[in-house]
Order: sequence, then C-alpha cells, then structure tokens
Amino acid sequence: MTTPSNENESKPASHGKGDAPVTRLCAHHLAGMSYRDADLVEDLIGKTTFTEVLFMQITGRKARPVDLRIVDAVLVTLMEHGLTPSAIATRLIYMSAPENLQGAVASGLLAVGSSFVGTMENCSRLLDRIQAADDPRAEAREIARAHRAQRHAMPGFGHHLHKPDDPRAIKLLALAEAEPELAGNSVKALRTLAAAVDEAAGRHITINATGAVGALLGELGIPTALMRGFAVISRAAGLVAHIAEEQESPSGRFIWDTIDNAIPYVGQGKSHQTSHQTQK
Repeated sequence: MTTPSNENESKPASHGKGDAPVTRLCAHHLAGMSYRDADLVEDLIGKTTFTEVLFMQITGRKARPVDLRIVDAVLVTLMEHGLTPSAIATRLIYMSAPENLQGAVASGLLAVGSSFVGTMENCSRLLDRIQAADDPRAEAREIARAHRAQRHAMPGFGHHLHKPDDPRAIKLLALAEAEPELAGNSVKALRTLAAAVDEAAGRHITINATGAVGALLGELGIPTALMRGFAVISRAAGLVAHIAEEQESPSGRFIWDTIDNAIPYVGQGKSHQTSHQTQK
C-alpha cells in the first residue's frame, strides 16, 4: 500500500518562461538569511569581502581571484571624477535638502549615462559587434567610418584632459593583459577598434577609462546590459564622499551663485544682474 503524496510537494520548482516568477537572490528564515545558496551569517559576514558578495549576487557564480582583481580595479577607477555633473547634482540637492542624503546620492546617480561615467555600455556594444563579426578588422573600420561620417562621438574614446593617452586606460588594459586566465577577446576587440578609430581620424585618439572598463568587464563575462551597474555601485561611494566634504566645506551655494551670475538674463524685465551692474 502506497501513501499518497502531497501534489504540491512532489512538483519540482518551475523556472521556465511563462511560469510563476522566482528569485534566487535572497530569502529570510527564522534563524537568519540566505544570499543565493550561502548563509549570510554563517558563510559571509566576516568571511567575505563586499566585492566577492556583489560579484556572486550579480553573476550567480563565485568570484575567482582574477575576477576580484579586475572588479576592484574597475570600481576604484570609476568612483571619483571630481566636480562633474553627477557630483554637482549631488552637492546641490544636498544643499537644498540636507535631511535627504539618499536623495542627493540618487540625483547624482541619475547622471550616470551615455555621456558621462556609463559610456562603457555603449563601447561594449561595439566590442560585441567586432567579436561577432567574420572579419573583426573590417567591422571595426565600418564602425569608425560610420561614427566619423555622422559626427557621432565614439564611446570609449577621447578625453578633454588626458592626451595623447588616458593613463587610467593604459593601466587597466595592462592589468587585464597580464592575467593569463582571461581570454583577451574583449581587450583585443578594443585594440582593433582603436586602430580603426585612429585610421579614420588620421591621428591618434586616446582610449579613455570607460572604454577600458567595458573591455575588462567583458573579459569577466559581464553582459553589456549590466555594465553600467558597476559604474552606479562605484559612483555611489564617490558621491557619499562628496556629501561628506559638503558637510565640512559647503560649495553648493557657491556653485549656485556662480551659475546665477555667469548666465545673463536677456529678457526685457528687471534683473538683479543688471541692477548689480548699474550699482558698479
């Protein structure tokens, strides 16, 4: 005589498309919490680094030593870029709402995009095309020609200060090329694109930091659509540092006043700017 089994217990968990959604990231239980297949308290706290856990959570696999070296290099590189739009936004929002630190950080993170900080995603799409092409050099030349003909900026290339080369990119690419465990395909694609960009321009154009970051994350198997997330993670720390400095040495009001005085009002009405000039 067989004992009838509970139908719900006998069914394996379904994970295919069209099934009910599931998560593999985290679960609570009475005695603690699970991060993927690890126990937060017993396996992670005090035993692993932040970078190890973020890599495991994002990729679903345990980080190799090479993964940690490359991800740490990327996160350090992207953390700080000075008083760029993201930092200025954070400082101004913090000045306006100092009780809302997270809002100030969030405002700065909204500036991580296709023009600043997050351009590794745009560059990586081009590297994906080159790696998938039957003739990588021809594909790179076509990409460079099309961008130049349309006068579009080449993502991952050029810098207003670092010329002829971006020292950050040189260092990052050297780190990747020194790692025997990395296949080198993404870095090779970037080198191929760089040669085509120089050829199309008739002069040397620097690979910038985000171009190198796109290649390095590609070497680790990070999908292009997730790469900007690493910029967000890193830049969040940098923006907290800007708030810490803002608390000690406020610059938000100075930035506001500078803009207010530097951009003239040209309407027919009265302005504090014209009044100020008359008094002089």
